[in-house]
Amino acid sequence: MTALSIIIPTLNEADGIIDALNALSQLRADGVEVIVADGGSEDRTVELARSRCDKLIEAPRGRGAQMNTGAQIATGEVFLFLHADTRLPQGAECLVTKDLAISTRTWGRFDVAIAGRSFLLPVIACLINWRSRLTGIATGDQAIFVKRGTFWQVGGFPDVPLMEDIIVSRRLRQISAPLCLSARVVTSGRRWDERGPVRTILLMWRLRAAHFLGADPHTLARAYGYVPREP
Repeated sequence: MTALSIIIPTLNEADGIIDALNALSQLRADGVEVIVADGGSEDRTVELARSRCDKLIEAPRGRGAQMNTGAQIATGEVFLFLHADTRLPQGAECLVTKDLAISTRTWGRFDVAIAGRSFLLPVIACLINWRSRLTGIATGDQAIFVKRGTFWQVGGFPDVPLMEDIIVSRRLRQISAPLCLSARVVTSGRRWDERGPVRTILLMWRLRAAHFLGADPHTLARAYGYVPREP
């Protein structure tokens, strides 16, 4: 059994998957397992990823379902769930496994930096990091990591088209507070640049409020611009 398995859900990521996996090549050389869980890409994602990861598996479309499928074949004692457009900091394996080993906490996340054009992105990233510390809730962009046993104890990610990270964070928070690492992952700011930072913030606030009030996840996903598979 390896110490750490990195699980990457993909869907039509051909433009960036080579860079994403090449960025993990040193971790692979150090014994970290890298798994790609593809949700039915219609481009060359699978072809390009196959030789650059340890395992590639096809899964039902949806980040939650894909990450659960990847976790089912993972051998690591700790799972780290990484978006294809997010880059880990140097020494990520040691930061995760050593800090978890000396902590009573069983899961956590990194601070995040957002790469993009808007001058507001550093401010937004800072607010995301502080909100996460205050609430104990992590987003997928922060590269959530969790001990194998704890992940299955909460049933893994919910199979919903949006907010799967928020829901699993709430479940994990009932077991322990998150380990909040100050080292930063760097995630793409493309959605912030495309929609505008203020508009994106307002949209996310509205979606989270609707989710809290019990709105249907499929409706929220469409409002976000993602058309999920039918339930």
